[in-house]
Amino acid sequence: MAKGKIKRYKRPLNLNIGMIIFSVIFVYVVVYVIMYFQTGHIVRYEVKEGSLAADTIYRGVVLRDETVVYAQSTGYVNYYAIEGERVAKNDLVYVTDETGRLSESLASMNMGENSLSAKELLEFRSELVDFMHGFDVRQYDRVYDYKYTLKNTVLRLANVNMLQSISDLDSASGVNIINYSHAPETGIVAYWTDGFEDLKAQDVTQDILDGKLNEKEYEKKRIAGNSLLASGEAVYKLSTNENWSIVIPIDAVRGAELQKEGYVKVRFLKNQYESWGAVKLLSNADGNTYLQLSFTNSMITFMPDRFLDVELIVEDETGLKIPVSSIVQKEFFLIPEEYIIPGGNNGGDSIKRQCYLEDGTISSEIVEVDVYYFDSETKEYYLDSSMVNAGDILYHPESEEIFTVSRRATLIGVYNMNKGYADFKQISILYQNDEYAIVKPNTKYGLSVYDYIVLNAESVRDDQFINQK
Repeated sequence: MAKGKIKRYKRPLNLNIGMIIFSVIFVYVVVYVIMYFQTGHIVRYEVKEGSLAADTIYRGVVLRDETVVYAQSTGYVNYYAIEGERVAKNDLVYVTDETGRLSESLASMNMGENSLSAKELLEFRSELVDFMHGFDVRQYDRVYDYKYTLKNTVLRLANVNMLQSISDLDSASGVNIINYSHAPETGIVAYWTDGFEDLKAQDVTQDILDGKLNEKEYEKKRIAGNSLLASGEAVYKLSTNENWSIVIPIDAVRGAELQKEGYVKVRFLKNQYESWGAVKLLSNADGNTYLQLSFTNSMITFMPDRFLDVELIVEDETGLKIPVSSIVQKEFFLIPEEYIIPGGNNGGDSIKRQCYLEDGTISSEIVEVDVYYFDSETKEYYLDSSMVNAGDILYHPESEEIFTVSRRATLIGVYNMNKGYADFKQISILYQNDEYAIVKPNTKYGLSVYDYIVLNAESVRDDQFINQK
């Protein structure tokens, strides 16, 4: 029996429609995902009412009427007036021991046992409490101010108890070994100098606020009791007027707003004390803008300080709160008010523009336009370049006078996306920081609460259609 030849059976091609559809969908999804990660996303932001607190903490330099008093003779100085308190004219402020024998002579005398009175203890306690409440670790140098203040207080209290003994010593020796020095006029006593005593508000610069005087680092020279001073050296100073001021750096626009108010409430961070200061705006020689805040009280409280940190207590700006990333600038053509025809077929504004017919003759056409802003001072409308071009000729609707489009100006605004495309809206910024801006609400060509805007203005183009995310 002959063997037959075996051939492989070829199956017919059976297409599964379900697999085809699945493959198409799979490819589509893969392509869409790839495109999604390779293209930028337009994110929307809902406009809401809000407020933004201004950065109102400043470091300023303190100005007073200060008179430096110089030693009339060489010797060891011992103070009797309390630093930071008022002395009357001819009150004893200090004595000078010219021979250097005073301390030795007093030590050899039987001074008896001295103790602090209740009033003196209260004085120490008050100084300690004031220091604790005003201490800030960021300004550790104030510890040294307090050290010298406390030292002078101790010496003054001790010296007051010695006055009678000194008088007895002079009588016993028959020679005046000390000189008494009295206040030349009424004022507040301070036992330190820094070279800023004659500084005027109009002479303040950023270098001074940074602690530099004539290109040298700021130095506060404290004068300790029982120290040796030469004739002609500064021995103390008097502040002769209760009126004083602080000069702070400030933004020119913000400063102008505060000057219109006349007065501003100030909080001193040293002790949280609050007071009203009269405002004066300064444009100084270094090109910066400063604000002088003048006060008529509490000068004694801040007598030890040349620099103070203050907070201006002003109302927060309230309006529509938007992110700074949504703000953009755009250029527009300026059209005089008389060349805009109010109202149109759809209730909008129009212009009468020159055009050419097919046979080349000159004619005119009424074109409806979108107005982006109206400047009430210059009486000009802002129109987009998509509506008019440089060189277009517009007709006055009544007199047929012509106007050639040419002038441009810039507006600040955001892209509104309520209609599904990037629609520029002009904004008026009341205040802004690094992240957010507060804009004026309910303007004719601006934003309204609950509008949707583009979060990142750089991610879109004018009139771009938007798939909202």
